[in-house]
Amino acid sequence: MNKKLQPVSLTIMGKEYKIACALDEQGDLIQSAQQLDTQMRQMRDSGKVAGADRIAVMAALNLAHELQLMKSQNAMLNQTLSECLAKMAHKIENVLENQ
Repeated sequence: MNKKLQPVSLTIMGKEYKIACALDEQGDLIQSAQQLDTQMRQMRDSGKVAGADRIAVMAALNLAHELQLMKSQNAMLNQTLSECLAKMAHKIENVLENQ
């Protein structure tokens, strides 16, 4: 099903961007833009990174790194959950067989 796209106005480091986005995804997009804006402003204010392009790249790398860590943690949790469910299913089968 095609989602109807509507423009969303985002402000990042004082610049306005209009992005087409599905209505049910606008809240997440706005929150993401706010997170990016905060991170970029912190980098700029620290004085360690100069230039909007460099700040944007560094912020993108930081966010991509955080995302990769979350994906790795999620994969480990999924594996642990699968192992626990398999053990539980095995125990249930043993109980049912011994009745």
